[in-house]
Amino acid sequence: MLELKNVCYTADGDHKKEILKGVSLKVDGRFVAITGPNGSGKSTLAKIIAGIVSPTSGSIYLDGEDITSLSVTERAKRGISFAFQQPVRFKGITVKDLVSLAAGKKIGVNEACSYLSEVGLCARDYINREVDSSLSGGELKRIEIATVLARGTKFTVFDEPEAGIDLWSFTSLISVFEKMYRKNQGSILIISHQERILNIADRIVVIANGKVEKEGRREEILPCLLGTSACPALREKMED
Repeated sequence: MLELKNVCYTADGDHKKEILKGVSLKVDGRFVAITGPNGSGKSTLAKIIAGIVSPTSGSIYLDGEDITSLSVTERAKRGISFAFQQPVRFKGITVKDLVSLAAGKKIGVNEACSYLSEVGLCARDYINREVDSSLSGGELKRIEIATVLARGTKFTVFDEPEAGIDLWSFTSLISVFEKMYRKNQGSILIISHQERILNIADRIVVIANGKVEKEGRREEILPCLLGTSACPALREKMED
């Protein structure tokens, strides 16, 4: 279980800006989607969970252990994976090597290809390519998701995985998330605006103005976001 207790974050700069304002949240063996208006602090929260950004105050616990001060590497060792909104390029590293690194062991071509096939890539066309500027944003995103599948961790964070993905790939992406959730039986946390992603989550968390405005089962929250139930105050916050 991942638990955030009163997490705050203030951005440095000439004019300090409070991004997160006392966020408390529990994620326990579920498929959770975090949504909210642009600039509400969603991506910052994801990076804080992964250890890329340190909170100004508050605490983060994983299975009861305080991991607030742990590095990205230490959190990865404890089973946290993070997929960037804009994947990183690795010049000089082949796709196969990257998948092997993610798996934490040397894997064969067939196994590497199986992960690429899961995300809709023709393995033979990509297995020996470098993870560099020759790949499109959508290709990089799918390769990154393949590395997350190879890791098979107990807690995975995706920051807007639909960014740069075409319609066909997005359909496949939904299937990948469903299979991943069933296979690992861990927790998946996805930052997203996409209704189709929100529609497969167990729980939805709405963040606005740096705070958790509402959270609950999909059946309770999604109608509010779609305007099909009497939640005008929440819809107004989403539209800000």
